Amino acid sequence: MKYLHTMIRVSDPDETMRFFELLGLKEVRRFDSEAGRYTLIYMAAPGDEDAQVELTHNWDEKGYDGGRNFGHLAYRVDDIYAVCQRLMDAGVTINRPPRDGWMAFVRTPDNISIELLQAGERLAPAEPWASMPNTGSW
Repeated sequence: MKYLHTMIRVSDPDETMRFFELLGLKEVRRFDSEAGRYTLIYMAAPGDEDAQVELTHNWDEKGYDGGRNFGHLAYRVDDIYAVCQRLMDAGVTINRPPRDGWMAFVRTPDNISIELLQAGERLAPAEPWASMPNTGSW
């Protein structure tokens, strides 16, 4: 058995792709269906192209509610503080900051939770993360 991808439905593919690009993912393929009126965009971390996120955009949808019913995607990152800083600098809310140098949660524009986990050992607690409160559910 082999993991292929996780699919999430997105309202604004450009905004969602920008979010995943901030995390470090790149588009690996795309499929547009005129007959089905949808676009599939596959994104993956460089060097890990077999683990993909499929962004499904249904052209006629009017918006999605309840992204929390999905759960979350999880990514291992080389420097959780640097990734969270890059996201925060771009206007992304850090819902659960990496106070422990190990784990953080953020959300996509469609309210899907993304878990970030530090590769290797935990990083030493550092500011501003160590004293930053949670900003919402994760």
